[in-house]
Amino acid sequence: MGEKVVATGFDLSDRQRYRMKLRQCLMGLERLLDEKRFDRPRNLMGLELELNLADSAGLPLMMNEEVLERIASTDFQTELAQFNIEVNIAPHHLSGRVLDRLAEELRIGLGYADRKAREVGAHIVMVGILPTLSAQDLVGANLSRADRYTLLNDRILAARGEDITLDIAGVEHLLYTSGSIAPEAACTSMQMHLQVTPARFAAVWNAAQVLSGPQVAVGANSPFLFGRELWRETRPPLFQQATDTRPQELRAQGVRPLTWFGERWIDSAYDLFEENLRYFPPLLPICDDEDPLATLDAGTVPHLKELTLQNGTVYRWNRPVYAVVDGVPHLRVGNRVLPAGPTVADVIANTAFYYGLVRALAEAPRQVWHRLPFGAAAANFDAACRHGIGAVMHWPRPGRGGGLVELPATELVLEELLPLASAGLDAWGIEPVDRDRYLGIIEARCRLRTNGAEWQSAVFHRALERGLDRRAALVSMTLRYCELMHSGEPVHTWPVS
Repeated sequence: MGEKVVATGFDLSDRQRYRMKLRQCLMGLERLLDEKRFDRPRNLMGLELELNLADSAGLPLMMNEEVLERIASTDFQTELAQFNIEVNIAPHHLSGRVLDRLAEELRIGLGYADRKAREVGAHIVMVGILPTLSAQDLVGANLSRADRYTLLNDRILAARGEDITLDIAGVEHLLYTSGSIAPEAACTSMQMHLQVTPARFAAVWNAAQVLSGPQVAVGANSPFLFGRELWRETRPPLFQQATDTRPQELRAQGVRPLTWFGERWIDSAYDLFEENLRYFPPLLPICDDEDPLATLDAGTVPHLKELTLQNGTVYRWNRPVYAVVDGVPHLRVGNRVLPAGPTVADVIANTAFYYGLVRALAEAPRQVWHRLPFGAAAANFDAACRHGIGAVMHWPRPGRGGGLVELPATELVLEELLPLASAGLDAWGIEPVDRDRYLGIIEARCRLRTNGAEWQSAVFHRALERGLDRRAALVSMTLRYCELMHSGEPVHTWPVS
């Protein structure tokens, strides 16, 4: 959530007061937008990576507090479960050799963190879902020891009124019931932020929604959960089901889930915050003392705490972010669709693909979301999660005739999206040597039709053919993954044998 909250009870008046404060915050945001009070264009990007902790046998290790104590850096923080940590990279200007600088910072930072973790017998694994996780690892007792996680768990379960059911049918079928939201902790992602002006926000968010499907297709890295092979990118259905406040009756009525792709293109950042208030009852009705409208009347900038807290419990795959830095408000688009890993080179390749494409699509003279129905973009995202790099995408037909065509994700990326991403990186002022190196990794994945998910599946099945049982095959694959992760070579170069 990003907010440190106190685990406490709520009464009926808390929710009513919180809803009133949310309306005041929304009015405050509208005034800030109308009065053009936001930060000037800065071309700032940020990166967060969620990581797993494992022992020398590749099994999850519940030691995040001990590991963080050894790392002793504010760049590293706890995450939902005790086998998770998160690293936050300081904001960078999108220009010059920033991609190579990011790669070097990640290599140094993760290398240092892994060395410190090894002092207490832990290893850092950068993967979307740790393949060796079992249902016994994802229980309430293994949540991180922080009030905000306990409170969030309690509130989601209270809103739902029953245990959480995971029902994911992919290559195999998983049906599992959980008494906590702990299964959500299996999802370890990379998150990319882009600070934008209010005038550009809608175009950037719409563009990010369009490219979410292709992003996942080339970057999928989460094919296993609880020993079952499911979707190529299992995180999205797992995250949605593990945080779902709706019993089956409300799902049947069409009530929206907390984790969702959305349902329409937008015209303003205001649209998304207004949807949060209109559709989602507050999970954490914690009120701040600030009066946002009085603060604006006094000529200063409100922090809109209730609005940001509410926004933090609505899990959009492309999330709006409002923040105040040095007394000046700004807006960001947070892209959350991708898994972590497999290597630093792969992470930076995914970063280059996203930032190049989001700029090119947002500034295109014929904006693609005017020709691509929102439902088609959602279907692309679903297909990419299910099938990864083998997905088939809907895309606007070339020319002015209109309509959609279906084509393999690899063909879409190679023939249309990579040239756009290259042009977008040029527009940011990225050095050609970095542009070509990291987009070349995306190109190679498409030509070889491989990514982290494909590699994991192939090595797992090869281990089964050698006579290992399923558990031993997953352990063997995970240990080999960790070995190659440390080599730094991108996943499309990894041997399957």
